[in-house]
Formats: sequence, structure tokens, C-alpha cells
Amino acid sequence: MEFLDVVTTRRSIRQFRDQPVPADMVTAIIKAAMMAPSAGNQQPWHFIVINNRAKLDAIPAIHPFSRMVLQAPVAILLCGDEQVKPWTDFWVQDCSAATQNMLLAARDLGLGSVWAGIYPVEERIAGFRRLFSIPEPIVPFALVPVGWPAGDFAPADRFRPDRIHADTW
Repeated sequence: MEFLDVVTTRRSIRQFRDQPVPADMVTAIIKAAMMAPSAGNQQPWHFIVINNRAKLDAIPAIHPFSRMVLQAPVAILLCGDEQVKPWTDFWVQDCSAATQNMLLAARDLGLGSVWAGIYPVEERIAGFRRLFSIPEPIVPFALVPVGWPAGDFAPADRFRPDRIHADTW
């Protein structure tokens, strides 16, 4: 698929077919995430691949906007190390870029995905930390449920020329 097709047809998919996602596709998504730029090439990310149905089903109790995970065959929990050195203040940007790469890679593979934000909501961080035994200083950042979409992808035009400024505001 052409890159701009991937970008213009990527959607937040919240309904999935009852069909497993092959492990090599999950690995490809994580490899794409690891290709994201990061400050000083620190790569502050860690990933938990969640296939366990009981764990997936427990997530909506700690994240009120994650009910789609009940249908997803797999989810990827991206975590960031907030103590990477020397660029400690940039781990959020780095993990954001990695999350976007995961969403685009999933779309390129014909899969659906959605970014369910965890950070900076303290209750969500604490809940994911408990459920997945995540140590300090690793911070649960984003949950990305992945699966075969129940519907179709269609391109969208979100171009807003009124948001573009030349040389100054």
C-alpha cells in the first residue's frame, strides 16, 4: 500500500472480527514502532503483547474508554522509561511517535487499531501498573488494541488550510 493511502485511510477501529492476528504481524507492528525517532536515539519504549483473554477483559475496569479491547484478539501496551538519560523530558514525544508508527503499520497490514491513551491519567497508569506488574520508573503510556476490522477503511479529507501560517502567525 502507498504511504499516503495508509495515512488517509487510517482510522480508530473499535470493532473487530473474531479472528486471530498472526504473531509475525504483531512483531512487524512493534518493529515499526521501534523505528520511530527518539531524542538522542534513546528508544525509551517497552512493549507488552497482550493475548491473554482474561487480561484483555480486565482492561475496561481500569480504562473507561477501552471497551473495544473486549473484541480485540490482541493489544500492545506501550510503556516509556521516564528516566532515560540525558533526554529525560522527551520520552513522551518518543513514545507518541512509536504509537503512531504502530497505528500506521497495522493499517498497512490490513489490520485495525486504535490509540487508547493511558498517560498522563494517574488512575489509568496505576491500574495498568498493577494488572501487568510494571515496575517503576516504567510508565504505561498507550494501549493499542489490534485486530481485523469489522468494517471498511475509507479515505478522509481532514486538510485545514486555515491552520497553515506562512512565516508568522
